[in-house]
Formats: sequence, structure tokens, C-alpha cells
Amino acid sequence: MTEAVATPQSFPEVDVVIATRNRPELLRQAVGAVLAQDYPGPIHCLVVFDQSEPDRALEQRGINRTVRVTSNRRTPGLAGARNSGIVASASPYVAFCDDDDVWLPSKVRSQVAALHGSAALTSVSGIIVEYEGRAVPRVPRAEDVTLARLVRNRVMEAHPSSVLVRRSALEGVIGLVDEHIPGSYGEDFDWILRAAQAGGFAVVEEPLVKVRWGTSMFSQNWQTIIDSIDYSLDKHTVFHQDPLALGRLYGRRAFALAALGRRREGLRACWRTIRTSPKEKRAYLAAVVSLNLVSAQRLMDAAHKRGHGI
Repeated sequence: MTEAVATPQSFPEVDVVIATRNRPELLRQAVGAVLAQDYPGPIHCLVVFDQSEPDRALEQRGINRTVRVTSNRRTPGLAGARNSGIVASASPYVAFCDDDDVWLPSKVRSQVAALHGSAALTSVSGIIVEYEGRAVPRVPRAEDVTLARLVRNRVMEAHPSSVLVRRSALEGVIGLVDEHIPGSYGEDFDWILRAAQAGGFAVVEEPLVKVRWGTSMFSQNWQTIIDSIDYSLDKHTVFHQDPLALGRLYGRRAFALAALGRRREGLRACWRTIRTSPKEKRAYLAAVVSLNLVSAQRLMDAAHKRGHGI
């Protein structure tokens, strides 16, 4: 693939929002990778502390690089923290980075170049999933991040830490992160769906973000996952237009119920999933967990080692 080259006049300022809570060592690695970008233009990193004490020692100013520290002054949780960073910034481009992820040096340069030559409002890149010593690259193609493919498959490659978006879209047609989502779980996917509906993506088909799995604060908060799925089903009618998409969410909900030990509810949810989408594998995984044939954790570990989720 031939990489687009940005011209000198196409190096606009970029704001990078990192929401964080009680992960100081990982946070410093994330901030360091933002500052080490090979992008010639200015990058402003905004670290938003959510329900935790801000570390002012992170603040710094340099040539074309700054780090500012602030607190989440909106709804507690990841969605409010991201939005606090967005509204406190002003650059024409905004990027997100989770506090446990690390950007490769060419990320911003490649994505600004991609948007510079595109009518798209948002850019995403590939990722490298790191879990228990394994590294699995996952790179999306343009056809992978259409609305139809996203609702059916989730497309984990379209990760929030890979997003670069035009500020005008954040303030307009796409909008801010939804702060009403229970526990902020899946707020990134909700936003990606809205971005897909608003104008699609300029895809950089390279793995430009190292994503550490197993460190997420949400990965096994099963009740929050159930509540968030119910919220998404009520909010996004697009799921109900595709049995495979609906079955995927029903299957995830069934797995969460099984993981909570709610055996009867889990089995009923498995049956609903199979009626909706008979080939949905999550229904059968949820069933074996509900029947105590294997643990949810064991299945999660197996999926993560292959760079996948459930």
C-alpha cells in the first residue's frame, strides 16, 4: 500500500484526549507515546482524571508538544471524562487514546494524511492486540467498517485508541460521547456507530496502536455489560434490522448472564439467541457456561489469546 504524504500546510494542530483512573504507570507510557509521534505539527495531550486525584507532574510544554491535566467535570465515568477533554480543547482534529494503550510513532501523521485526502469525518487504523505475551495484529479494511459490518461483527479493529476525528463532526453531526450509557460500557462502539452513519471512515490499513487486553476495567463487569446491551438495543434500531446483528448482542447478553451464574436466565437467553440467529456461536458458549461445563474465564482467556473477545 502506498502511504499518503501530508504536505507542509497540512499539519494542523491535534488534540489527544486520554481519560484515566488510577493507572499511573500505564498512563505515563501512553502519554510518552503521544509525545513521541513523528508528526511535524503541534500535538496537545489532555489527560482527564476521572474520580481520581490529578497528577500535575505530568504537565509540560515543549516545541509542538504540550501536556495538560484536568479533571472530569461531567458525568463520572469514561464517557464524561472523554467529553471533558473534548470541550476543554480547541484543535481542528481530536484523537482518543485509552490510558493502557500505546501509539506507534507514525499514527497521527498517517491519519492526518488520510483525512487530508478524504471527505471522511473520521479515521481509524489497525491495532496490535497484546495479551499474556502474545501480539496479534488486527487491521481493518474500508469494507470492514461500514455500518452494516459494524453492527453485525463489532469490528474490534475500529478501536477508540485508533480514532482521529474532525472537531467539526464532534461538535455537529456525530456529536459527543453518550454519557447516559450504563457504566460507560461500550460508549466507544456507540460513538463509532454514529460516526459510520455520519460519513464513514478514512481507514489506514496499518496496525498503529498497541492495545493491551486484560487490563480493561469493564471486561468482566457482567451486570454493567447486560445493562449496556439493553440500552443499545433500545437506542439503535439498526440492530433490529439484521438477525445476525441482533443475535450477536443477544449472545453476548446470554454469556454475561451465564458468567454471573444466573443459570436459568442464561439458558433462556441462549434459546432466544438461537431462535434469532441459529449460527451465533456465543449462544452455545453461554450454554456450556450455564451448564457449568467450562468457566467463562477460561473461554475469555482462549478468545483473548487469539486477539478476539466474546
